[in-house]
Amino acid sequence: MPKLKTRKCAAKRLKETGTGAFRHHKAGARHLKSSKNAKRRRNLRKDGAVSSAEKNRIKAALPYGL
Repeated sequence: MPKLKTRKCAAKRLKETGTGAFRHHKAGARHLKSSKNAKRRRNLRKDGAVSSAEKNRIKAALPYGL
């Protein structure tokens, strides 16, 4: 059986937590920050959670974990 390839786009964008959940960087935090209020900018700093519906697709994209 040949080795499975890792989807590099997923490996670069996602991070697995200790419990097996996945986190990602939120969109909209790069530029044009002056039009966003402080609470919104603060929340954009945190990592976003990946939904449980996407978990199986991510596990297939990362066959050997991160």
